[in-house]
Parts: sequence; structure tokens; C-alpha cells
Amino acid sequence: MDKIIDVAIRSGAQAVHPGYGFLSENATFARHLSGKGLVFIGPSPSSIESMGSKSESKDIMTAAGVPCVPGYHGADQSPDRLLHEAELIGFPVLIKAVMGGGGKGMRIVDAAADFPDALESARREAQKSFGDERVLVEKYIVRPRHVEVQVFGDKFGDVVSLWERDCSVQRRHQKIIEEAPAPGLSEELRVDLSQKAVAAAKAVNYLGAGTVEFILDNVTEDFFFMEMNTRLQVEHPVTEMITGQDLVEWQLEVASGNPLPFGQLQIPRIGHAFEARIYAENPRNNFLPDVGPLVHISTPSLSSSVRLEQGFLQGSSIEIFYDPLISKLVVHGRDRTEALRVLRKALEEYQIVGVSTNIEFLRALAGNEHFIDGEVETGFIQKHHNELFPPIPEPEPEGLAQAALFVVLRDASAISSSPWTSLGPRRFGGDAYKRVITLQSDGFAEDEPPATVDVTFVSQGLYDIVVNTPSSRTEFPSVSAQLSSTTSVSSTLSGQTLRTTIVSQLPASTALATAHTGEKLHVFHNGKRSTLRLPPPRWLQALGESALAAATGGGGVRAPMPSLVVDVRVRVGDTVAPGQALVVLESMKTETVLRAAVGGVVRGVACTKGEMVEEGKELVDVELAPATSESV
Repeated sequence: MDKIIDVAIRSGAQAVHPGYGFLSENATFARHLSGKGLVFIGPSPSSIESMGSKSESKDIMTAAGVPCVPGYHGADQSPDRLLHEAELIGFPVLIKAVMGGGGKGMRIVDAAADFPDALESARREAQKSFGDERVLVEKYIVRPRHVEVQVFGDKFGDVVSLWERDCSVQRRHQKIIEEAPAPGLSEELRVDLSQKAVAAAKAVNYLGAGTVEFILDNVTEDFFFMEMNTRLQVEHPVTEMITGQDLVEWQLEVASGNPLPFGQLQIPRIGHAFEARIYAENPRNNFLPDVGPLVHISTPSLSSSVRLEQGFLQGSSIEIFYDPLISKLVVHGRDRTEALRVLRKALEEYQIVGVSTNIEFLRALAGNEHFIDGEVETGFIQKHHNELFPPIPEPEPEGLAQAALFVVLRDASAISSSPWTSLGPRRFGGDAYKRVITLQSDGFAEDEPPATVDVTFVSQGLYDIVVNTPSSRTEFPSVSAQLSSTTSVSSTLSGQTLRTTIVSQLPASTALATAHTGEKLHVFHNGKRSTLRLPPPRWLQALGESALAAATGGGGVRAPMPSLVVDVRVRVGDTVAPGQALVVLESMKTETVLRAAVGGVVRGVACTKGEMVEEGKELVDVELAPATSESV
């Protein structure tokens, strides 16, 4: 904080905008700025403190007539008291950090037996995120929606609502996609939400931009105050899109002492908007965050209805120390149907290679019939999991053909200086030269055979292609093809002119050669992405697999990504059961519990609490339990 204030003073700044981060809700920072004669572009320190404490804010809201979720917000923080209150409320309950936000320090608990571990984890996360381990316990509404209202206040005591946003579809209690206005609300309910949000802001003499968050019961349509974020939200662009207003400009006006630009009746509501958060994470692996370099980025075409806010460019690296958010894709349409259509097209155009992303998942979500119908709730992903994560389809023959052509043409261009390339595709005996390219779908099963593509040279720039997959054989005769760039191939297949983006990603230099390693080809074809591998030769695979088997033993666990060790639950000599927690890791502000895959005895622990570990490092070695007589 002192460094920021020093820079502000030396630069001659009059005010500081704290952005979205934790400083934006830090009352101490706001006071320090004021003490140095600088304006904090945000609410007063007292408002931040009142609404930053979930327990105090509930008392204020109750007094202001804003409905609150039943729960325990008391000062007694002993585990026994918290468990007792949870039992009185009735499971399931929600443990929440008193000073929390952004889903941090929050755990859903379904049974009393799970409460102690969940409480410990929530407290640890709350302490790291907010410097305060206190929690509250509330009734967990089983089919809730997350609906929030954008409010603005000025120094003259006026407060307005700029309508609501729906942020219901979440993973790990964090938002993935937001929209405005919220779908399916009656005008009466919309007005009631706005009025309650305005009352909440007035109760603390609110100044500037804030968001009042509500839990809306999908069954009864009753709603309850959840919290107030005393800052500009990450998802504020959807509000800007439907109102035509620049909310940062509003912040500057209010911070300058000017009245609100519009009164409540003047604020427009035009069309519908979505914001899709592009994360570095693997949705098919429980949304586990990913790290690494951004090898390739190609963004959608921007327009008045498509907006992109990105924090990383091609060549940047996603590190473990921050949230895995890469960018925010914001779209607008005349209505929800059109806005969804614009979103789907933009996601089809968005390409990222180097880390796993949720782009394909967002495409599936935007095309899901239940989402299209507006049937949103916070449990949407779990409820429609099978539809959102269908089996990965076999790559299209055209995409496989393009990938094989890319490899052949790339390799030929690499040796273009050789005099032999001037001889053409025929050999001295008159036989045509043919290459067979083996392509394996990424994430394949052990017994799944690869695809092979026969590429036969006919004449310069002309090829006969045969694609063989486990389920089909497809022939493409007389295909003209050329490299359009280092990452794209153009060809004419079955009378159609195709241009396919293909990005190569080489394995790490330290990776052992196995069937699951080798060069990756990320193929963007026909609006879809598939990842293929060029497997190493069989003899090299055999050597790598032998070395890997010798190194790993039977039941060890390895770090799935670069992480901080926050807890080690076992010691050498301990007997563990399958599923037992061994190590707790943290990466990108998210905790991951590594559990024993097998039962056995801990023979080695290669990490300590507070240590940074690299991806792939073995953390705990578990020797398999000896087979019993019944299993022999």
C-alpha cells in the first residue's frame, strides 16, 4: 500500500482507482489515501467495513428490512459451537468467511461428519485470502440462483439501481458466465430486488459503485441478502452493455463530488448481454487450473456487440500465484436469443493453445437447451453434467486429413534447400512416394487404436489421401494443398476449399517418451477444436515406459501442477486407505486435496508444508498393501 501511495503522490495523481482486487475492499487502504490527501475511488472506509463483515452486514440488512438467510453469525468461533449451530440450522449448510468474497473460504457441508474438515479448510483459505479466519454458518438453499443488483450512490444521498445480473452458473462457488438482465424474472420481482438493493446501500450511506448479491430460491422465488461487494465487479461490462453507460466514468463523476448522471427513471435497459470468463483450467478434470505459456492466441472479431477484455497476450505465461482468468468475452444482442447466438460464434472463433481452457465447455454451455431456456441455478453444471461433458467425439476425417497434410508440408518445407526436393514425388523406379502419419486423440484409452493417414504424392502440390480410423475409411483423391502460414494449411477436399489452423506444441524436454507423450497438434477445424498426438516410435515408447515404471512404483501421488503445499496429512509408516487425504495443495487461489489411489503403507514423504513443488514431483510414496488370501 505504501508503494502505491508513494507512486501516486510522486506522479501528481489526485485519486486512486483500486481496480477489482482485494485493495478495492480494503478500508485501511482507503483511510491511508485520505490521510495523504488522495481520493479513494470507492465507498467510505466505514461502508467497506460494515458490508465487508458478513455478520455485521446481516444485522444492518435485517434492520433495513432486507431479507436474510437463516444462520449463525456469532462471535463464538469454537468448532464445537459452529457444529452445534450447523446442526440447529439443519444440513446442508454453507460455511462462509466473515470477510470473504469471490468464493474464497466457502464450503458446502452435507453432513455433520464432514463439518470439521470443511471448517478447517474454509478457515485456512479465509486466513490466506483476507487475513481473518472467522466464519459464519448459513442454511444452504438447494436450488438457488445467484442474482445481484448493480447500485450506485453519490454524496447527496441518492442511490439508484442499474438493474440486475444473473451469475448462477458457477464452479467452486466462482462465476463462469454472467448475464443481464436475469432471465425469467417478472417485472414485479425485478423491481422488488432493485428496491431492496437500494435500501441496502442507503443503510450504510453508500458512495460509488457496489453490488448487492441475493440468493433467489428457484422454487419459491423468495430471495435473501447474501453480501455486498463494495467495489466494481469483474462482470460489470454486461451492465454497461444493456444500459449504454460507462460505469468507471460514473465512478469518477461520483468521486469528484458530482451527482449521479441519471435518476432511477432515466436508466435504460436495452437488449441482453453475456460475459463469459475465459479461464486457464481443465473442465473435464474438475476445472483444475492450468499453468504454462500461451503458445497461440487468436481472438474473435470485435464490434459494437462483441467486446474482449484480456490480461494476457500470446507469449505470456499463466503463473500459479494468481487467479487463472485469461480474459472476459462480452457480447450483446437485441434479446437473449440473439446474444447467445453472438456468444456462440465468438467462442467458435476464440483459439488458445498452451494451457487447458474452458472455451469448449463454454460453447457446450451456450448451446445447452436448458441454458438456452433460462433454467439457470448454481447447481446447473452438476445437474446437467452428462450433457455438458459428452464423450469426446472421434475427430472428423477432414480434420485428420488436414493435420496429416500439415505435418507432411511442414516437414517438406524444413528440407526445401535439399536438391532431392526438386526431383518431385516420384522415385527412380516410378513408384509414388507415400507417408503414413499416425495420429492419436489426446486423452485416449490404452486400448484405443490410433488413426492413420496415408498421404501419397501425385504431383507438385497434389496428393491422394486415405484416412483410416477405428470406425471408418475415407478417401480424398487429388487434393491440392499448401501451407498458408506456419500455423495453417489450405486445401481442397471433396470440392471444398478448407483453411484449418493447426498449432504444434512440443513435449517438455524432460518428458519421458510414452504413448501419452509426443508432439501435440491442436487442430481448429469447422468451428471445433481437437488435440492430436504424433506418438513417438514404439522402441522409444518402450524405453520411456520402462523408466517411468521404475521411477513411480505402485501408489505414489504426484503434483498435478506447480503448487504450494499447504498441509501434509501423513507421515512415513502411516497406514492409509483408498481415498484418504495425503496432501493439500494450493494453486491459483484454489485448494486441491490429493488422495491415496490405493491402500497401503506410506514409505516416503517428499514435501513439507509451505514448500513450492513442481508439476510431476512425487510427493508421497505409498507401498501397496499385500494381497490377502481371498484376493490370491
